[in-house]
Amino acid sequence: MAKAHITTKAGAKITIEGNPEEVAVIVRQLDGAEVTSKGRRRVTTRAQKPTARQTATPTNLVLSLIESGFFKKPKDLVAVKKALEEMGHYYPVTTLSPSLLRIVRKHRLRRIKEEKRWLYTG
Repeated sequence: MAKAHITTKAGAKITIEGNPEEVAVIVRQLDGAEVTSKGRRRVTTRAQKPTARQTATPTNLVLSLIESGFFKKPKDLVAVKKALEEMGHYYPVTTLSPSLLRIVRKHRLRRIKEEKRWLYTG
């Protein structure tokens, strides 16, 4: 009777007992390859996790400005537009306004009205 002791990447210890063919099949399955009924080896790959990089949408860009401390002092819509342009992203204020309003509704920013215009602050 064949015996195999395996330690996984997660630290789990596995002991396998059986005839040599059975042990070999299980070891291959644990390695990421699967043996078909005809004895051929078929390699299976695990799905890759999506990268942590987010797409450059106006909302995500404004959230990155919040994280960098841009809104510590109140800023108007034009100041936000200029800050995004400095980062290389050009959006009209008509596109930025709804994004900022959504962020305000999620309580990530506050909005203050001064002299007939809105100021955004963190």
